[in-house]
Amino acid sequence: MNSKLLIICCCLFIKTIASSAQDSPIPFEVLTLQNLNDFQPTGSNWQLVQDVFYDLNGGKGKTIQGTGVLLNTMMKEGNQEIRMDFDHGDLELSLDFMMPKGSNSGIYLQGRYEVQLFDSWGVKNPTFADAGAIYQRWEAGRGAGREGFEGHPPLVNVSKAPGLWQSLKIVFRAPRFDAEGRKVSNAKFISVHQNGVLVQKNVEVTGPTRAAFFEDEQAFGPLVIQGDHGGVAIRNISYKMYGSEEVTLKDMNLTYYDSIKSINDFEQANPKGKMDIDVLAHLAPATRNEFSGSIEGILTVPNAGEYFFNLNLAWVPDDTPPGVINGAGKLFINDAEVVYVDGVTGKANGAIQLEAGTHQVKLNYFKTFGHWYAPSNDITLTVEGQGVAKTALNVPLRADEPVGQIAVEVRDKAEIQRGFLMHKDEKRTHTLAVGEPGGVNYAIDLSKGELLSVWRGDFVETTPMWYGRGETQLMLPMGSVVEFAGKPTVAVLPSKDTPWPNVVENFTYEGYELKKDGAPIISYKMPGLTIKETLDTQDAGRKLQHTVQVMAENSGEEVYVLLTQGSRIEKLPNGLYAIGDKAYYIELAGKKVSPIIRDSADGSQELILPVKLVGNSGVVTYSIVW
Repeated sequence: MNSKLLIICCCLFIKTIASSAQDSPIPFEVLTLQNLNDFQPTGSNWQLVQDVFYDLNGGKGKTIQGTGVLLNTMMKEGNQEIRMDFDHGDLELSLDFMMPKGSNSGIYLQGRYEVQLFDSWGVKNPTFADAGAIYQRWEAGRGAGREGFEGHPPLVNVSKAPGLWQSLKIVFRAPRFDAEGRKVSNAKFISVHQNGVLVQKNVEVTGPTRAAFFEDEQAFGPLVIQGDHGGVAIRNISYKMYGSEEVTLKDMNLTYYDSIKSINDFEQANPKGKMDIDVLAHLAPATRNEFSGSIEGILTVPNAGEYFFNLNLAWVPDDTPPGVINGAGKLFINDAEVVYVDGVTGKANGAIQLEAGTHQVKLNYFKTFGHWYAPSNDITLTVEGQGVAKTALNVPLRADEPVGQIAVEVRDKAEIQRGFLMHKDEKRTHTLAVGEPGGVNYAIDLSKGELLSVWRGDFVETTPMWYGRGETQLMLPMGSVVEFAGKPTVAVLPSKDTPWPNVVENFTYEGYELKKDGAPIISYKMPGLTIKETLDTQDAGRKLQHTVQVMAENSGEEVYVLLTQGSRIEKLPNGLYAIGDKAYYIELAGKKVSPIIRDSADGSQELILPVKLVGNSGVVTYSIVW
């Protein structure tokens, strides 16, 4: 959402874990899971396997022998937690997890502060006990009914079905203690992302959560996975550990100029004035769309090593047309050029080796006019080093302008929103998004008859369609999105081995009619075929049923439906098809016709189903389960 921000006169230095357009160059430490050497000795309930199958309905699971997946299987007795063989303070953690039906587990930062893992598939009103929650604290002395407190449910439930892999990313700040060992600040979850969606933000924990492995608080402690409440599979464990020392930028002053039109003009230009500042912002008198400045200050780094800097000048859009560059910037440290924002894009990064201690910093920047669709004048400078968390330096305290978020809510009936939608980095301009009361949402490209994506949770944000003249016209899904291939759903093929077309020639969208529940029945035409398409939620929003009805002019046509495409398609013991790396399931209705798993030219696999025509009509029905 575009948001103009007002600088409040009181300014402060804020340490934060900041996002960047560039991937961090600091590598994560990776647990290979080829053996259990990275863990402390534990019970026989923990083992390594190559793969695991959990039945959607709670049937018996199966494993494939090997390594790469850490598996907890509940035993009759003696189930234990598993502890990493290192202690951590500040930590950035990434892993994948898979839950059996009804299972319960948890990740304990420092063995004390739990992020809950739970089979929360389809839960409408999640609590502190659901996946992605920060579990509650517990004190018996608080009195009956008041023992539990400070639990934090996830902001939104984006949990997948049992047997599917889910991602979890945690940024954790350990509690701080003074020289005498007194706690001076609480532990804090800077962020928790589940399946790519923010579910916790800036949550402080005043003490260990319930059933913690340690009742005291320390600067360091082990990472622990719960093992006595239910089965869980874990893989792709990686982390970065940080010290408590920070990079700081102090003693800043701003020299401001008139008529700077090029990043190379600063050496010859005459300054208009100079002022002391506390934040990275152009605080000198200037027009909103024409200013220039040079900020100097003292950078202090805690350790010797390589430091990585990212600079973002928000007034320079990422799609600046050639010849209309409206600004640029350069960052110098000890007179060496480290980052150059050239104005074609507003973002750039660079690295430099620094000794521990203080260093001279200079940031030159200018703006000559304003792109109305890039209205912010923010300057963002982040730094990261080995053992030093990514930090946004000297960020102004800001208040949002009162536009707020513009979102479409779903109540008793389905809601429909037309607009533009990003799909696999492509802007689709003829899309229809539908939000169902069961919390299931989907998007279709009407011009091509392509099912683009599904997501569970809230529907769409439409702020970019209305705010700042609404140039992008984008609607933004508000959940964990499962994207499909973006190919036509229906095609006529000479044989089952004919490559699936990217476009169906002479395909036309005819319109849609609404059912009583507000959901659309969409009509299309293509040479020789008339198609009607509907999508309906099933099983209290846990499944999305896709029905494709085909009317053929010639009953001899070989008509196929593309159910899905993925890097891998596997038929499971329960009859479901696992797509990709167990990202979602396809469930077929009935067993009259078997689907075909076939290889695609790009190395992926396709799941296609022939349409059995009775007379001149046929129907294909299947469900997407995630």
